[in-house]
Amino acid sequence: MKMIKIFLLIIPSLFQSCTNEAIIEDHSEPAATNISLSKRIESYDLWYIDYNATEGSGNIPFITRAFTISFLNGALYTNNNLAGIGSTGNGFGTRVGAYNYNSNSIRVFHDVYGTFELQISQLTKNKIRLYDPFRKVSYYLIGYQRSNFDYDKLFNDNIHYFLQEYKAWEKVYTSRIGALNDFDKENFIQFLAGGTDKHFRSSKDSPRTNVNNIYWDFTGLYSISNNLNPYTKKLTLDYDFWGNESFTLSVINDHRIRLFHNTSGTTYEFEGRGFIEYLRLTVSKAKTDVEK
Repeated sequence: MKMIKIFLLIIPSLFQSCTNEAIIEDHSEPAATNISLSKRIESYDLWYIDYNATEGSGNIPFITRAFTISFLNGALYTNNNLAGIGSTGNGFGTRVGAYNYNSNSIRVFHDVYGTFELQISQLTKNKIRLYDPFRKVSYYLIGYQRSNFDYDKLFNDNIHYFLQEYKAWEKVYTSRIGALNDFDKENFIQFLAGGTDKHFRSSKDSPRTNVNNIYWDFTGLYSISNNLNPYTKKLTLDYDFWGNESFTLSVINDHRIRLFHNTSGTTYEFEGRGFIEYLRLTVSKAKTDVEK
């Protein structure tokens, strides 16, 4: 078994980004007047879900599997993916259902998960609590306008989710500059979702192999850490029989990344194969603070 350690360096994203727990100052909040529930909820383009504040052991899947929620004239939108965040649905994300109001609650009709009756408490001008009395769980949401929501920081703080949004990453370019190294033989990488979010697989299968037919030669652990540059990350892949591999990762676009091999000086480019649109049947995300 191999173990890889890869340091990935991320170029400032070319597309706007989604989060580990994002808290963004909203300087354009509506005035704190006695307005209707619908006007209050729909006064903000996006509601960011502060997962660290969640209370209770229950689970509302369409909330725990999203970065943001938007309530737009009866249509429910969520940002579930990092690929395309900030541009998908004009920043609102994907339409996933509908909703209507009762006196102090909102009834959600989700296309996948069904109906939810959620009680709403206003805590501040741009912060609300959603409580599900049936599932005994409370979520805290913070309202933002698209103009002051930092999609890029949300993306950078959650880069591991972006890597998981493709069934495989295929090597499509290797530079002529750089010393020969063991990683030259690796043609596919997969970052596995679920569990601890720390496992990856690699394969030496021939280029253009169908993603569903790839034979994965190795399964190991990886980790991602911050770099001094706020727009970069370090990813370490552990190959246990040939040692560590260290890379600098640049995000070229929503489906292409560049890896610079720090030891050999070789540059690789990988393209995502088999995009996974999360409506979303996997574990919930951990979030980090995001400020614009």
